[in-house]
Amino acid sequence: MFELLVALPLLVKALILGVVEGLTEFLPISSTGHLILASSLLGFHGEKAKLFSVAIQTGAMVAVIVYFRARIGATLIGFGRDQRATRFAINVLIAFLPAAVLGLLFAKTIKQHLFSPVPVAAAFIVGGLIIMWAEARAARATSRPRVSDIDQLAPIDALKLGLAQATALIPGTSRSGATIIGGMLFGLSRQVATEFSFYLAIPTLIGAGAYDTWKHRALLDAADLPLFAVGLIVSFASALACVHWLMRFVATHSFVVFAWYRIVFGAVVLITAWTGVVNWAD
Repeated sequence: MFELLVALPLLVKALILGVVEGLTEFLPISSTGHLILASSLLGFHGEKAKLFSVAIQTGAMVAVIVYFRARIGATLIGFGRDQRATRFAINVLIAFLPAAVLGLLFAKTIKQHLFSPVPVAAAFIVGGLIIMWAEARAARATSRPRVSDIDQLAPIDALKLGLAQATALIPGTSRSGATIIGGMLFGLSRQVATEFSFYLAIPTLIGAGAYDTWKHRALLDAADLPLFAVGLIVSFASALACVHWLMRFVATHSFVVFAWYRIVFGAVVLITAWTGVVNWAD
């Protein structure tokens, strides 16, 4: 079975990875971790494969821009003139900075040592346990969240969210999961934390994609255009569907189901790696 996956045409692999990226980018289950595991199963390795996984995140970001186009447009038009729009834009910038700075400092080291299936699986399990703890804490809370509207966020709230997001530099942690669960622990409602995680994803992932693509531009040639185009288009379409679904889901559900998924999936990867059932190549 695994030999058949490795033998799939390159464009089919790009399509599969585009779907994986789009469906997992905004769920608290780690898109990077899933891309590393899926790439391992598909035999899609090397520096160009890593660049592909980062670049197709841009497709998911375009989906967010399309979904929240009204708020984003109003913010761009009103920046510097409208207090609400200016405060919101500054909060996003503040939250973006921790991951940007730490990413520039430690990205190379992280990719060398943690971008492999076993560390990702371990992060899946740890993240799942943290989500369960945070949800149990939220269920016991007797008071309403301190922040129930995204325009109530203060700069210190934005900084805390940015620091929470920065923990997702560890693959398998989940950028959206770290931001949402961190936000809930800091007193934000689930809806506000989720919505802000979408806005924060725009500069974070587009910046990461642009930086990585430029840095490794020597790896690319014209023959790669169909591969990247398929990944970007498919990740956009699947991410747009996921954003629509998730915004409805968080209104009435907790993230416990994602916690169990992370723990079970991480355990399966570790067990199959240790027993040799699956060759989880780096």
